[in-house]
Amino acid sequence: MSSPLTERASEPLDGGIPHGDPATAWARRKLNYQLVSPLNRRKFRVIVVGTGLAGAGCAAALGELGYSVVVYTFHDAARRAHSVAAQGGINAARAKKVDNDSLERFVKDTVKGGDFRGREADCFRLGEESVRVIDHMDAIGAPFAREYGGELRTRSFGGVQVSRTYYTRGQTGQQLQVAASRALQRQVGAGSVDLRTHREMLDLIVKDGRAQGVVCRNLYTGEIEAETAHAVVLCTGGYGNVYFRSTLAHNSNVTAAWRAHKRGAYFASPSFIQFHPTALPVSSHWQSKTTLMSESLRNDGRIWVPARAGDDRPPHEIPEGERDYYLERKYPAYGNLSPRDISSRAAREQIEAGHGVGPLKNSVYLDFRDALDRLGKPTIKERYGNLFAMYFDATGEDPYTQPMRIAPGAHFAMGGLWSDYDMMTSVPGLFVGGEAGWGYHGANRLGANSLLSACVDGWFTLPFSVPNFLASHLGAEALSLDDAAVRTTVDDVTARTGRLLSIGGTRGADSFHRRLGDILYTGCGVSRTVSGLETALAEIRSLRSEFWSDLRVPGTGRQLNQELERAGRVADYLEMAELMCLDALDRDESCGAHFREDHQTEGGEAQRDDENWAFVSAWEHVPGTAEHPGKPVRHTEPLSFEAVPLQTRNYT
Repeated sequence: MSSPLTERASEPLDGGIPHGDPATAWARRKLNYQLVSPLNRRKFRVIVVGTGLAGAGCAAALGELGYSVVVYTFHDAARRAHSVAAQGGINAARAKKVDNDSLERFVKDTVKGGDFRGREADCFRLGEESVRVIDHMDAIGAPFAREYGGELRTRSFGGVQVSRTYYTRGQTGQQLQVAASRALQRQVGAGSVDLRTHREMLDLIVKDGRAQGVVCRNLYTGEIEAETAHAVVLCTGGYGNVYFRSTLAHNSNVTAAWRAHKRGAYFASPSFIQFHPTALPVSSHWQSKTTLMSESLRNDGRIWVPARAGDDRPPHEIPEGERDYYLERKYPAYGNLSPRDISSRAAREQIEAGHGVGPLKNSVYLDFRDALDRLGKPTIKERYGNLFAMYFDATGEDPYTQPMRIAPGAHFAMGGLWSDYDMMTSVPGLFVGGEAGWGYHGANRLGANSLLSACVDGWFTLPFSVPNFLASHLGAEALSLDDAAVRTTVDDVTARTGRLLSIGGTRGADSFHRRLGDILYTGCGVSRTVSGLETALAEIRSLRSEFWSDLRVPGTGRQLNQELERAGRVADYLEMAELMCLDALDRDESCGAHFREDHQTEGGEAQRDDENWAFVSAWEHVPGTAEHPGKPVRHTEPLSFEAVPLQTRNYT
């Protein structure tokens, strides 16, 4: 039954998962894929948007195979993509440690960690290909840490009890991105990849129900450019910056995915947002973002707060017996490596109960005192030296001599464009990879699975599934740039840009973005209530009306204009935020990072409703006006679990 705010589709979505054992689904699917012969591959053009680990890997792999690839990035170089920021490590089910790890245990941890709101078959593919990812990235130059005898070294991450995370000190994302960018540049040099920098995708060209190109803005000149292709792949990252203060780089945004959504691509689980428990706390109102301290620090750091509420003594003056190591107390089996959603909620509970520390009483301690005594400063410096240096630069405090202060911060988007098992969206010919998609993570991502999922998508999934789609279009020419569908899409982008420039209000886009972030942190943050979400929804709609009547964008669209860039992105965030709140209101349960206070156990844990909500919500856009959107339609993809039976998450 529909609500006053949304509609419901009657037929369930088909995720295209091969029938049978989910453990062998990927092998069977690949065997049945259509192939494109080497002599025909150069006849196909593929557009890849984004050059992070998913985009760079996909473009490099397709280029190596012989396809003609056009790659867009709004950065000045491919290696600047935001994958560099995921520093802690990358998981793999290689089971090199003698700690009883296995592919099956990897899948169990991932499915359970996502609170049974992701596809089981996807998790098997993630684990199966993880072995190839580590070997591949090692081969192309990622300098993984090694044991004395030469074996690759691992460490643990949240939500698991084994050591399966491969790392390069605290620089894993950066080093993997450098290696992937080199592979991409090799194909640029070979002529199979055309890399176009300083371009931001602003729309998707759709004709005959199929994605056939993109429209971009040259961020230097302001020129609107169109390009057509036989298939489009979006690898444009997540949308955590909708909260304004997040751990993401300030330029990370939702625009490419959102514009594709408005052209027909369903958006899955938009309210599933992860709050990272190991971010630096906000220290003043003028901050534009938060800073992420890697989850790897929780291997050796112990998290605690003063046992007495309101205790404002310096940490070194609080004796051991007056400290509450609350994660170790509440979740003894996992302790400080409890999953991110649980750890973030636990920190928020302590802060709101008056146990917060720091000048604003909005953080908890992450203390390395015991690890330094046990292992010595050289070992800790070897493992986390750059992270400690980054903390000192950001705060002026030395974590070797006093505890770090951390707090939950908006981080990773488990939601994204819905795609089937082949990673194709509801728009034929439009594929999605990395954080821009919804796959693998369910309602909560386990640490060190983000770099893995991006690499699996880019190197070992899309290069198989995209050719399967292309094989059916052999002999078809890419759409002409003079086609009416291309001209209409360019005109739409030009008109939207003109409208943003012509409002002539009094406030810049950042002021609206900051207010939106405050609304979302309060109403659709670490925990949610029905009344809070309804209030947030009303405030977002009011703010959206203000935006379209009082926005000020100086300059023109025919030049470098970063205020215009921000305005377009904030306009999309205002629409996105509304769908997030609608999705959170609609999902009448708690699961993973979606914590509804009206659905919790006696112990304060998330309470799922598997009988009524074991499905993925995939939202269809319904056009409205800029200020007043139409009622979105919810499609559902039922989820089933064979290898990992439905169970209550228990980390005690």
